[in-house]
Amino acid sequence: MLQQIISHTPTYVWAILAFPVYRGVNAMSDRESTLRSLFIIPGVMLYLSLSSMADKFGLRDATNGLWALGAAAGAALSFSLMRGAIRVNRAAGTLLQRGSVVPLVLMLAIFISKYVVAVLFAMQPALTQNLPLVAAVCLMFGLFNGIFLGRLLRYLDAWLRADTEAGTAAA
Repeated sequence: MLQQIISHTPTYVWAILAFPVYRGVNAMSDRESTLRSLFIIPGVMLYLSLSSMADKFGLRDATNGLWALGAAAGAALSFSLMRGAIRVNRAAGTLLQRGSVVPLVLMLAIFISKYVVAVLFAMQPALTQNLPLVAAVCLMFGLFNGIFLGRLLRYLDAWLRADTEAGTAAA
């Protein structure tokens, strides 16, 4: 059955998998990033999550609310757990991102969960009406997005603090 599922998966899905693997492997090394570039991955993941929910469940208040609840929890968790000083170079307009396996793991978890949900719903379309499953999927998608958003918020916080600290030091 697994072989049949994989063989019926469109080729573009495997091409899509290459993107998070590439970005995740790059994220394992320290790198300088512009503030604007930090929005790319959270933005892509946000789009994928919301479009997937809209396709599968429609844009309903309940699904959006569950997603938002998961996103808030993920953002708070990620923001509070992200440790280490973030170096900001205002003159160059960059931040130093420490290498981490977390983005790779998160992006693969999102891909795998979206893949499993898509296969499950393709095989059993009636499951899109199973409220506990729909709730779990929406919370899970929100949680994953929230983790990316929390990391982004931590970098934005460091950027803003560097601006404040530079102004305080100049005064």
